[in-house]
Amino acid sequence: MAVIPRALMALLVAALLMLTGTAGADDLHHFDDPALQARYDGLTASLRCPKCQNQAIGDSGSPIAGDMRTYVARALRRGDSDEDIRQAMVDRFGDYVLYRPRLEWRTIALWAGPGVVVLLGVAAIAALIRSRRLERAQALNSDERQRLETLLSRHERSNHQDRSQQ
Repeated sequence: MAVIPRALMALLVAALLMLTGTAGADDLHHFDDPALQARYDGLTASLRCPKCQNQAIGDSGSPIAGDMRTYVARALRRGDSDEDIRQAMVDRFGDYVLYRPRLEWRTIALWAGPGVVVLLGVAAIAALIRSRRLERAQALNSDERQRLETLLSRHERSNHQDRSQQ
């Protein structure tokens, strides 16, 4: 088996890195106007890729995210508002594409869900603490009291004997 010289290996690695670096750059969109570029960057960061799990279209390498970036760039060049662009994406892909879904009757569970879960957790912890306090606060029955007195008297006798032997 032939050993590949380090220089050739480094050259191959560099070539692969250059190829992978240019593969995703073909659909990058740049604007001369800084305000337009900021809007583009904001929109591509706030829209979720429908194929990728919880990844913005600006960060995703999937073909659908590339198509969505192209649509955003074209819409911005046409003069569409950010809300028009978001609405077009929602019309096509549903509310899932928004990282912050709109507050509507259909999405109320998304907005209220975390608060309800926190309240249920607090209520469960409070109930647990309360039940443990009630367990500790219950008085001893007569058998338990008798056993405790016996144990305490044995302990006192053994302590008294230990002191007298010293």
